Amino acid sequence: MPARKKTNQEDSSLPETFEAALGALEEIVEAMEHEQLPLEDLVTHYEKGSALLNRCESILQSARGRIELITLRNQNEIALDTAQRKAQSEDSTPPELPDDSDDDDDIRLF
Repeated sequence: MPARKKTNQEDSSLPETFEAALGALEEIVEAMEHEQLPLEDLVTHYEKGSALLNRCESILQSARGRIELITLRNQNEIALDTAQRKAQSEDSTPPELPDDSDDDDDIRLF
Protein backbone atom coordinates (compact mmCIF):
# COMPACT_ATOMS: atom_id res chain seq x y z
CA MET A 1 0.00 0.00 0.00
CA PRO A 2 1.56 3.37 -0.99
CA ALA A 3 2.34 5.91 1.70
CA ARG A 4 -0.23 8.60 2.14
CA LYS A 5 0.99 12.07 1.18
CA LYS A 6 0.44 14.91 3.60
CA THR A 7 -1.49 17.86 2.34
CA ASN A 8 -0.95 21.45 3.35
CA GLN A 9 -4.27 21.32 5.17
CA GLU A 10 -3.02 18.50 7.43
CA ASP A 11 0.21 20.37 8.21
CA SER A 12 -1.64 23.57 9.04
CA SER A 13 -4.04 21.73 11.36
CA LEU A 14 -1.21 21.01 13.81
CA PRO A 15 -1.11 23.32 16.82
CA GLU A 16 1.41 26.13 16.61
CA THR A 17 2.58 26.09 20.23
CA PHE A 18 4.42 23.33 22.04
CA GLU A 19 1.90 23.33 24.87
CA ALA A 20 -1.06 22.96 22.51
CA ALA A 21 0.64 20.16 20.55
CA LEU A 22 1.60 18.33 23.74
CA GLY A 23 -1.94 18.68 25.13
CA ALA A 24 -3.43 17.28 21.92
CA LEU A 25 -0.93 14.41 21.99
CA GLU A 26 -1.84 13.60 25.60
CA GLU A 27 -5.54 13.54 24.67
CA ILE A 28 -4.85 11.10 21.83
CA VAL A 29 -2.79 8.81 24.08
CA GLU A 30 -5.52 8.91 26.74
CA ALA A 31 -8.19 8.03 24.17
CA MET A 32 -6.12 5.19 22.73
CA GLU A 33 -5.40 3.73 26.17
CA HIS A 34 -8.83 3.96 27.76
CA GLU A 35 -11.43 3.91 25.00
CA GLN A 36 -12.51 0.89 23.00
CA LEU A 37 -11.86 2.28 19.53
CA PRO A 38 -12.21 0.47 16.21
CA LEU A 39 -8.94 -0.38 14.49
CA GLU A 40 -9.36 2.33 11.83
CA ASP A 41 -9.82 4.98 14.55
CA LEU A 42 -6.74 3.69 16.37
CA VAL A 43 -4.68 3.99 13.19
CA THR A 44 -6.04 7.50 12.58
CA HIS A 45 -5.21 8.48 16.16
CA TYR A 46 -1.73 6.98 15.77
CA GLU A 47 -1.10 8.99 12.59
CA LYS A 48 -2.25 12.22 14.23
CA GLY A 49 -0.21 11.44 17.36
CA SER A 50 2.88 10.78 15.27
CA ALA A 51 2.48 14.13 13.51
CA LEU A 52 2.01 15.87 16.87
CA LEU A 53 5.10 14.17 18.27
CA ASN A 54 7.13 15.34 15.28
CA ARG A 55 5.77 18.85 15.80
CA CYS A 56 6.76 18.81 19.49
CA GLU A 57 10.25 17.55 18.66
CA SER A 58 10.64 20.23 15.99
CA ILE A 59 9.62 22.98 18.42
CA LEU A 60 12.00 21.63 21.07
CA GLN A 61 14.88 21.43 18.58
CA SER A 62 14.25 25.01 17.52
CA ALA A 63 14.17 26.18 21.14
CA ARG A 64 17.36 24.25 21.91
CA GLY A 65 19.12 25.93 18.98
CA ARG A 66 17.98 29.37 20.07
CA ILE A 67 19.18 28.74 23.64
CA GLU A 68 22.58 27.59 22.36
CA LEU A 69 22.89 30.77 20.27
CA ILE A 70 21.96 32.95 23.24
CA THR A 71 24.48 31.12 25.42
CA LEU A 72 27.26 31.54 22.84
CA ARG A 73 26.40 35.20 22.37
CA ASN A 74 26.52 35.78 26.13
CA GLN A 75 29.84 33.95 26.44
CA ASN A 76 31.29 36.05 23.61
CA GLU A 77 30.03 39.26 25.22
CA ILE A 78 31.57 38.27 28.55
CA ALA A 79 34.88 37.46 26.86
CA LEU A 80 34.85 40.79 25.00
CA ASP A 81 33.98 42.70 28.18
CA THR A 82 36.81 40.97 30.03
CA ALA A 83 39.27 41.73 27.23
CA GLN A 84 38.15 45.37 27.11
CA ARG A 85 38.47 45.77 30.88
CA LYS A 86 41.93 44.24 30.79
CA ALA A 87 42.98 46.53 27.94
CA GLN A 88 41.57 49.56 29.75
CA SER A 89 43.34 48.68 32.98
CA GLU A 90 46.63 48.25 31.12
CA ASP A 91 46.15 51.61 29.41
CA SER A 92 45.22 53.42 32.62
CA THR A 93 48.18 52.24 34.71
CA PRO A 94 50.80 54.98 35.00
CA PRO A 95 54.11 54.23 33.37
CA GLU A 96 56.75 53.07 35.76
CA LEU A 97 59.25 55.70 36.78
CA PRO A 98 62.88 54.84 36.21
CA ASP A 99 64.79 53.74 39.28
CA ASP A 100 67.21 56.56 40.18
CA SER A 101 68.93 54.76 43.03
CA ASP A 102 72.02 53.93 41.04
CA ASP A 103 72.29 57.31 39.35
CA ASP A 104 75.54 58.93 40.67
CA ASP A 105 75.04 62.25 38.88
CA ASP A 106 72.09 63.35 41.01
CA ILE A 107 72.53 66.06 43.58
CA ARG A 108 71.00 65.17 46.88
CA LEU A 109 70.29 67.60 49.61
CA PHE A 110 69.70 65.16 52.42
